[in-house]
Amino acid sequence: MYSIILEIALLWLIFYMMLVLIKGTVAEQVVKGFVVISLVAVLSKTLNLNIINWIITRALGIAVISIIVIFQPEIRRGLARLGRFGVFTGESQVLEESAKAAVVLSKRKVGGLIAIEREVGLRRYIESGVEIDAVVTTELINTIFSPTTALHDGGIIVARQRIEAAACLFPLTQNPHIPKTMGTRHRAALGLSEETDAVVVVVSEETGDISIAVEGKMTRNIEHKNVVKLIGGIMSKNINNPVTSALKNIFSKSEAA
Repeated sequence: MYSIILEIALLWLIFYMMLVLIKGTVAEQVVKGFVVISLVAVLSKTLNLNIINWIITRALGIAVISIIVIFQPEIRRGLARLGRFGVFTGESQVLEESAKAAVVLSKRKVGGLIAIEREVGLRRYIESGVEIDAVVTTELINTIFSPTTALHDGGIIVARQRIEAAACLFPLTQNPHIPKTMGTRHRAALGLSEETDAVVVVVSEETGDISIAVEGKMTRNIEHKNVVKLIGGIMSKNINNPVTSALKNIFSKSEAA
């Protein structure tokens, strides 16, 4: 009895880790297609559609080999991520480093755009930039956004506790009600938060003000001492968290204004 429960638990863990590794990547769509073809194969065998079953069976054999060859880079990156999976340890440090970087950029009046992935994968936006796959540090983020570097335009994406890419292109918001004075960087932050559940931190190049965009809403002029708490409150997903409640109240006031 216990062995069956352990086996089910291990299988669930393996499938869960596989889903986490391919989430938001091109491989995710390929896997979905592979599942559909497999279902058709089972159905054709059940209904004794011998010709269709023969074709699909041969196609699946070729597809498995093709997937290994075509997605060899993704498989390598996935195995590397698996090695540092670590049950999501170190998330608080990642958020703290990202927030500290925003504060430093703010004090220097250097523009910045940091997207932190949550449930919705940001792979297609990662692919629009330059992949980095580096440890999240305040120094690296500030170096990336330095006006003298080649990667300062666009945004960086933090996912799986790593800086996945820089110079990424985010969609601009289509909200007709936002102020016309809002710059491109802030419009991009809002646009990404409208299309995904990412938490987007943006630093104004003109004023140094720090803003946070989430779920299509933006809170501006956040005090430096509150940046870490606000980001952590959103990422915690705890509806009873007083920080999250405070942030929702701020968003409500912003909309009313």
